Amino acid sequence: MTAALIGFAIVLILVLVRLPIVFAMGLVGTLGFAYERGGSILSERGLKAAMSMVGRQITDTAQDYGLSVVPLFILMGLFVNKGGMARELYAVSNAFLGHMRGGIAMATVAACGGFSAICGSSLATAATMSKVAMPQMRRYGYSDELSTASIAAGGTLGILIPPSVILVIYGLLTETSIGKLFMAGIIPGILGILFYLFAVRWTVWRNPDAGPAGERASWPERIRALGSVWAVLLLFFLVIGGLYGAFDFEPLNLTFSPTEAAGMGAAGAFLIALFRGGLTIGSTFDVLKETCFTASALFAVLIGAQIFSNFINLAGLPEALIAMVTAYDVAPFVVILMILGIYIILGCVFESLSMLLLTVPIFFPLVTSLGYDPIWFGIVVVVVTEISLITPPVGLNVFILKGVVGDVSTGTIFRGVTPFWIADIFRLALIVLVPIVVLYLPQQMGALGH
Repeated sequence: MTAALIGFAIVLILVLVRLPIVFAMGLVGTLGFAYERGGSILSERGLKAAMSMVGRQITDTAQDYGLSVVPLFILMGLFVNKGGMARELYAVSNAFLGHMRGGIAMATVAACGGFSAICGSSLATAATMSKVAMPQMRRYGYSDELSTASIAAGGTLGILIPPSVILVIYGLLTETSIGKLFMAGIIPGILGILFYLFAVRWTVWRNPDAGPAGERASWPERIRALGSVWAVLLLFFLVIGGLYGAFDFEPLNLTFSPTEAAGMGAAGAFLIALFRGGLTIGSTFDVLKETCFTASALFAVLIGAQIFSNFINLAGLPEALIAMVTAYDVAPFVVILMILGIYIILGCVFESLSMLLLTVPIFFPLVTSLGYDPIWFGIVVVVVTEISLITPPVGLNVFILKGVVGDVSTGTIFRGVTPFWIADIFRLALIVLVPIVVLYLPQQMGALGH
């Protein structure tokens, strides 16, 4: 256990000095594994065992069919972006909410939630919606704090509302049903939208000038806006409906696996983008190239995390934590609170995927040994990860937004997102205290035999 804790501390230090997380976890995992096998990080026996483990891990990851779902969902999100669906989602949200004080910011949050349902990436959601919503909010005199905060916070929904790449990776790491994880993310995702809407209302109640009311749309305009989002609804139904068994009837009898659902979603997004003229030969090549780069980076981080996980498992850290909790008779709920505290602290210095890959192999065996549902824990981890995307000093969504907008300081954005991450804390408390919020839809999915 001592070696594992030292290794964990070294990884934290290496990340803080800006060594990429993949190299930090891979290096510490390899040397730690050699130490455990040979008694020294330089022993020939230990190094041979470590090199064999690394080679086997790389090969197993490259040949894992389940991981094919990751590049397919990334491809789907990029085609969605080319299809212009973000503008349609924003238009329909603005038609119903834009006339209220703070309504355009509320419409931005709602559009982010809808775009998340067909994109699966937090960073892509924030970057795309900043181009769509920011000019409109500036047109009506919204403060930079509220404008950027609503985009940064709304973008975090991309890693929770299905299809979510983060949930896919959690499912693969823990061998948990990806379909049930997707179902479990729907209600917390909707709650996230509602809580963020309250955060906008709170902001404009305290400072009415931050979000002036926009123009009221007529009912014919609202109906036309609703009719324009057919592509979004079709894609969501195709992916999530296929996983849930919506096509499991005569004569179709189709129920998609996660990989099949991702493939159908990517194909559907491609056809929609092509039909709308959003694709050329050049842009299609760019999408495929970006998919390869993004998926390769994710796989590299995943391999590094698995190497590190092999080390801490060999060192016995998860078993030692379970034994410690048992010996000191710590109440399970107290353990959960301690884990959440660690996540919130790590979220201040780690980006979301790195934090998940680094900690889940340690905490997952402990949490399941205490009798908690792995699906519930997965959603809790993702919600805590969402908070990390908008908390200083890292707040990856904040820096993405700063890069896209350009003329707004990170300090302004961080001040604006404060009510939003406070709203996230309340949502997290609700999910922790009332697990049925997460587990209701997966239980219904199980009851129907899917």
